[in-house]
Amino acid sequence: MKNPLHYQLSEYDCGPTTMLNAISFLFEREEISPVLIRNVMLYCLDCYNEEGIMGKRGTSTAAMMFLCNWLNGFGKIGHLPISGTYLSGERVWIGEDSLIWDALCRGGAVVVRLYYECPHYVLLTGIKDRKILMFDPYYEEEVMEESGVISVKDQPFSHNKIVDQRCFNRETMELYALGPVDGREAVILFNENTRQTPEKTIEYFI
Repeated sequence: MKNPLHYQLSEYDCGPTTMLNAISFLFEREEISPVLIRNVMLYCLDCYNEEGIMGKRGTSTAAMMFLCNWLNGFGKIGHLPISGTYLSGERVWIGEDSLIWDALCRGGAVVVRLYYECPHYVLLTGIKDRKILMFDPYYEEEVMEESGVISVKDQPFSHNKIVDQRCFNRETMELYALGPVDGREAVILFNENTRQTPEKTIEYFI
């Protein structure tokens, strides 16, 4: 059984929340080990704020890279059929020839860092009508209006936003922009039992 995706509990835990949402999206609840949940929370929330308080500046890119590597190891020893790829810099963009687009077409989930007033992690789960399905873990009672962004309330297992790809590729720090190229990062995750091959997902356009 799959669980609905969930929202962060504080102002800072978008990183671990989004990573756990990716795992929840890819796997049945019965498959997910408590060790995995424990380690996601253990490795994230590692940044200190200006007052020296740990966690109050969220999760670092180093922690996400380490967690991706740990998940790969967790998969290789047979605990869960999971695999991950860490992307940074110019490899992080969204378009038909991008690694992120390819992963979404083949059943993967992508944890990506973008901007929501400050750096923020969200989950990308698919493509519909050439737009990106996204779950933003930051809950707000009043929906922020933004050109190219549609809010969704009836898809709790996959997304709460539908976003035009042009919103992501901006190098500014506007809402849902990936921002400056040298600061971009993403983690592509697959359930190896449901991962589709490229041959089965080729689309032909006239």
